[in-house]
Amino acid sequence: MGELVLREDQDGLTTLTLNRPEALNALSPNLFVELRAHIDAIADDVESIGCVILCGKGRSFSAGNDLKAIQAGEVAPSRHFQAETLEAIERLPQPVIAAVQGHCYTGSLELALACDLLVAAENAKFSDTHGKWGMSPSWGMSQRLPRRVGLLTAKELMFSGRVIDGREAAAIGLANRCVADAELMDATIAMARSFLENSWFTLRADKMLVNQGLNYTLADGLEFERQNSPGRGPDLEERLKQFGA
Repeated sequence: MGELVLREDQDGLTTLTLNRPEALNALSPNLFVELRAHIDAIADDVESIGCVILCGKGRSFSAGNDLKAIQAGEVAPSRHFQAETLEAIERLPQPVIAAVQGHCYTGSLELALACDLLVAAENAKFSDTHGKWGMSPSWGMSQRLPRRVGLLTAKELMFSGRVIDGREAAAIGLANRCVADAELMDATIAMARSFLENSWFTLRADKMLVNQGLNYTLADGLEFERQNSPGRGPDLEERLKQFGA
């Protein structure tokens, strides 16, 4: 069996690709083990990695949790390993962009929601199907989806289990933008490269301040920013010189 998650590094950009196209990149426990190892390695490499793209090989991002693998006896290392892996993605110092085509159902939607940003192809299909199987969320759907699209929209999507396409995902704020199917990776890479032109120090600071600031009221969040903003980056002087050139 080959690698379940592929990693490619190029000029500060790391791309992680779910690599089970024959199974629509279903999220097996073994895939999560590989994904977690990559995430942990990336977290410790802020000097050479400034941004991350998470995508799926083939015609789908991911069809969701692999119930067949679980029935076959695959077991995650711990009870909440998958949910904790999504939290590790969210905690990465670097911005993470999900590039989504085809299926993005339930567990894979929760995976995409753990990323900072999302670019959707027109053929993307998003759905929370917990209700179709008599299951309930444990990987973060009930917390991340309302924060992404708003309370009313999140409840409607969760209660109904209906499928929305890339255009609607962008319209409701689930995705940053929707692009033609053939342009998905080019558009996502272009977004990532636009970030990498800026200070990686600032990218990391922005992500930390925004994500952790969500745990507070506005007044407490403003105080959190004042107390925890890391201030000037090590590249400030060099960037000022370039501006004045």
